[in-house]
Amino acid sequence: MTAARQIDPAEDAFAEELAFLAAYDAGRRPPGWRLTPRAVVTFVTGSGDPLALPEPVDGLPSRMLITPKFVGERALVERAVVTLAGERGLLLVGEPGTAKSMLSELLAAAVSGTSQLVVQGTAGTTEDQLRYGWNYALLLAEGPSPRALVPSPVFNAMRTGAVVRVEEVTRCLPEVQDALVSILSDRRIAVPELSGTAGATVHATPGFTVIATANLRDRGVSEMSAALKRRFNFEAVGPIGDLAAETALVRRQATAALDRVDAPFAVDDVVLEVLVTAFRDLRNGVSEEGWAVERPSTVMSTAEAVAVATALGLSDAYFPGDRDPLSLLPGHLLGVVRKDDPGDAARLLGYWDGAVRRRAETGARTWRRLWELRDVLDH
Repeated sequence: MTAARQIDPAEDAFAEELAFLAAYDAGRRPPGWRLTPRAVVTFVTGSGDPLALPEPVDGLPSRMLITPKFVGERALVERAVVTLAGERGLLLVGEPGTAKSMLSELLAAAVSGTSQLVVQGTAGTTEDQLRYGWNYALLLAEGPSPRALVPSPVFNAMRTGAVVRVEEVTRCLPEVQDALVSILSDRRIAVPELSGTAGATVHATPGFTVIATANLRDRGVSEMSAALKRRFNFEAVGPIGDLAAETALVRRQATAALDRVDAPFAVDDVVLEVLVTAFRDLRNGVSEEGWAVERPSTVMSTAEAVAVATALGLSDAYFPGDRDPLSLLPGHLLGVVRKDDPGDAARLLGYWDGAVRRRAETGARTWRRLWELRDVLDH
């Protein structure tokens, strides 16, 4: 019996879309790819209109709308796909919460059919996690052998011609990062312990490449070396530029979170727009009207906005009628801005006394109600 999952990997969550796109676009594919580069971009950014299969395929509908999964510039996704098609390393950089990891997962799922070949970069990540290790019980019993070798996700990706993901690469120590330099340059891993056997060297199969992510706000344990930087194409993933698009994404993600616990997401659209507007004002340092806003130290990311929207939805679902979601918003915003610096509570209060008050004075009912909740921030 398969255990229930909180979140399915992209290749399982969108399995039907991936199968449809494979049948829809039979054009040229780079070696080892499941989809054409054009189909990969469509999978990530959506089709806009329903697509029709050129001929019927058993188990698939004749028409399908491909849902947008990443809200951002299509040109960025196209450049990322071209980088992978050239078997060059791709480095996605940006502020926290800009969906770098989600984009890397979607790309890996579409290109290779799996997004599960992952190395999570931390200060404790070792070179073995990028190359290979050993089953020490077998090593002691039999000596070095292919059976005793424990392959890393990178090792497996090289053997199968797949995409491997290295999350937060700048949090790895320099000697661990250096292991990637030779892998991306030579496209092989030497196993000196197996010298003289067929397993002494593992060569990358066509299709192998690396997608890494790096956080611009937290530079991590060490900077990337110039040698490693040269082996990646950099793509900066920025915040969502459009209010309506960001609001729609927050609603979609929060609704999905509540669906996982069989609860309806019933937060009013007006409240959701106020939430996203507040996040954008504090993130950008300027309101939609052009008023100056003092930015907090914490990154007011879309991911944080989704977390707050989800919390409002859960409160409404589990404590119906107790309080309206808007009355809970100041407390949740206070919790977000104080994550990095408790002193940022004063900046949030300044936002209330500035942009929120000015909007309330224009007669906007929702913002007037929000201004009346100012006392929550003093506690």
